[in-house]
Amino acid sequence: AEGYDMVHYGHSNQLRQAKAMGDHLVVGVHTDGEIAKHKGPPVFTQEERYKMVRAIKWVDEVVEGAPYVTTLETLDKHNCDFCVHGDDITLTVDGKDTYDEVKRMGRYRECKRTQGVSTTDLVGRMLLMTKAHHTNMDNSDYQQHADNFGKGPKGHSPWTGVSQFLQTSQKIIQFASGKEPQPGDTIIYVAGAFDLFHIGHVDFLEAVFKQAERPYVIVGLHFDQEVNRYKGKNYPIMNIHERTLSVLACRYVSEVVIGAPYAVDKDLLDHFKEPRKRGIFRVIESRNGLTTDDIVQRIIENRLQFEARNQKKEAKEMAAIEALRRREDGEKSQA
Repeated sequence: AEGYDMVHYGHSNQLRQAKAMGDHLVVGVHTDGEIAKHKGPPVFTQEERYKMVRAIKWVDEVVEGAPYVTTLETLDKHNCDFCVHGDDITLTVDGKDTYDEVKRMGRYRECKRTQGVSTTDLVGRMLLMTKAHHTNMDNSDYQQHADNFGKGPKGHSPWTGVSQFLQTSQKIIQFASGKEPQPGDTIIYVAGAFDLFHIGHVDFLEAVFKQAERPYVIVGLHFDQEVNRYKGKNYPIMNIHERTLSVLACRYVSEVVIGAPYAVDKDLLDHFKEPRKRGIFRVIESRNGLTTDDIVQRIIENRLQFEARNQKKEAKEMAAIEALRRREDGEKSQA
């Protein structure tokens, strides 16, 4: 069970590994209230988060409003043999291992974190709204931001403006469906940036998927330079490799073209044995106007509030400690 607030391909990879350990994957997602209590208000509403997790192809079932601590009772209630978590330790408010009980009973398994991606890393890239981050690591905006965002243990920023993710053919194979279109399938081609794969994309792809009885949806992804050309700033926030995995993890997608042309031409359609009949272009309403820009704004605002709250909390704590120290000093001098 997780909050799944900013679902990214690292989460998808975790769910893929979890599914491979068993037959039926049940994913618990916390409510807004539960997350707010432990971490501050989430960027996405619980409805958006439930839908986002359901769209990941390895997920068989979602438990809405899952408790923050996974207990044996929770596992039994949903007929689960064991629970899976990443290899980072999570602690309860009183400093205990959240998974202590299930670990003791041998009903716990671990999956590996995906190197090169984390929510902090992605937020860091979003806060870097300059065109430079695809080409220039020495840029002063970048350096200044790296300094502001807090240092990791070695005195380096915990994220970098340029992705640290390394693509391998193995990762693509793990995420790919490997299915070819079958006779009778309707092949549907859509193209775009699909940057920071989000709920707006999911709603759109679901609408595309529903266009046919037996859809075979191919998503064309534009290369980074192409996306940067038409979106500007420092888009895309995720590079082509990251966007490939993000889209492949979606249950409505059968195949991805890595580096699709901006203009769709006859050769491209012929490559997918598209029928000769033209008049095959349709505009599909996604019923969701959310853009990557909106998402970035939401995340940045949320993060700034989060940081302000933390600073206030720290200031309060420091003031309390100071008051306590003064009182102790006063008592000492009277004695």
